[in-house]
Amino acid sequence: QVQLQESGPGLVKPSQTLSLTCTVSGRTFSSYVMGWFRQAPGKERESVAAISWSGVTTYYADSVKGRFTISRDNAKNTVYLQMNSLKPEDTAVYYCAASARWVTALSGYNYWGQGTQVTVSS
Repeated sequence: QVQLQESGPGLVKPSQTLSLTCTVSGRTFSSYVMGWFRQAPGKERESVAAISWSGVTTYYADSVKGRFTISRDNAKNTVYLQMNSLKPEDTAVYYCAASARWVTALSGYNYWGQGTQVTVSS
């Protein structure tokens, strides 16, 4: 069984930086594509970023491109999301997820963390 645990909840001001971490246990981490998703109040969950098994290929939603960076450390079973220049509209619960295939849509991910709250407010 694969278990994912996000960490790094935070309250930050607009334009500040926050990093999220997701640690995976239970199976070989390097066999999974990892994704970050978010869900704002009253909205559907949406894809934020994804990273391939080795980290060579990445994907970003247009809304975060140039501000967020996804990375992974297969030796530590960990995926990261560095969020720069945060905006109030980035406020959401952020989830990490794992998939055996290269996919960016929610439906392609089999395993999910419980989520961590990120609030961007002055």
